[in-house]
Amino acid sequence: MNTRETDGTSTHHVVVLGAGYAGMAAAVQLAARAGQQKGLTVTLVNAQDSFTERLRLHMTATGQEPAELSIPEVLEGTGARFVRGWVTAVDADTRTVRIDDERVLHYDTLVYGLGGVADTAAVPGVEDHAYTLSGPEEARSMADRLARLGSGTVVVVGSGLTGVESAAEIAERHPQLDVVLVGRQEPGASLNPKAQAHLRSALDRLGVRVRGGEQVVKVLPGSVELAGGESVAAEVVLWTGGTRVSPLAAEAGLRVDERGRILTDTALRSESHPDVYAVGDAAAVRQGYGVLHGTCQSGMPTGVHAAVSIVRTLRGRQPKPFRFGYYHTPVSLGRNDAVVQFTRPDDSPRRICLTGRAAARYKEAVSASPWPTYGRMKKMPASGAFWPRGGRFTRLRTAR
Repeated sequence: MNTRETDGTSTHHVVVLGAGYAGMAAAVQLAARAGQQKGLTVTLVNAQDSFTERLRLHMTATGQEPAELSIPEVLEGTGARFVRGWVTAVDADTRTVRIDDERVLHYDTLVYGLGGVADTAAVPGVEDHAYTLSGPEEARSMADRLARLGSGTVVVVGSGLTGVESAAEIAERHPQLDVVLVGRQEPGASLNPKAQAHLRSALDRLGVRVRGGEQVVKVLPGSVELAGGESVAAEVVLWTGGTRVSPLAAEAGLRVDERGRILTDTALRSESHPDVYAVGDAAAVRQGYGVLHGTCQSGMPTGVHAAVSIVRTLRGRQPKPFRFGYYHTPVSLGRNDAVVQFTRPDDSPRRICLTGRAAARYKEAVSASPWPTYGRMKKMPASGAFWPRGGRFTRLRTAR
């Protein structure tokens, strides 16, 4: 790995792009070690200075405001630098990153964590007529619209877990509204029969009308059009039907898959540019059971592993292969109900699950306070895959 001379001192500059779950995990781990690793400097780049809890955006979309987490405050005292701005270009040959088309950052190692956003281009009308949960501003805009609706229909498109959580939250917070959940699959299709039955029962209790086995082919002002030609009237449409990643990686010449995700080796380095680590939704991370799908459950461990690998390499050691196994699938069904499906490492459902209030408490515990204070950063584990549990990182079961 290259180093540079600054005032006679050898330095190695790591730039982390994106402060989502994966990027923040990488930055926090690197910051915790910057004081121990001589010559290591860290810069985190993000468009906003607050961390977006994507797990809670369905709450923001119904007028609830989760606690704001300041990125500069998380990094305060670590020596890591925070740069606010939009990444507009990456030049993998010159090892530079352009910010807001005005500033240029040089790096020795890049951690690329520019994650996914809602895919609004796949279906006509989504960009113009549907809300998404790509960020807090979009979610707040939808919350304002829902608050002004005395009655009417809200169509949530996408019967995956984000769609289910959103439909349940809207129905609970706005019982005067008719909520319709439309998707190609039945809600909870990946869960075991008991968990799926509880999920459907909760949606029924909340008055959510489910239209499984349906495909939305067009979004219009005031309705959605289904593949069979039927139209469903809607005052508000929330689109949760798929995500896409930034094209910047492909434009930079990094080797990517058909979805634009960076192809990585076993240590999460770019196959074409080993001085670039890819983490979270931006990476096509292969395991024995397939490619990881985008969740913070798998994203945060990729960030941790990239950070640890960078430090290992600076110390003249080889990075270890990344290994990860899924542990659970928590699904909120309003504020006091949930399903937690425990899974095998390949994410297939086990027989055991939690439902009801116990599941809701469990889900809140594992998603609370994901980032430690600086004092606790220095005591964080040095290797392996970790998940925030009540504000502390604990080792996940990994695939063998």
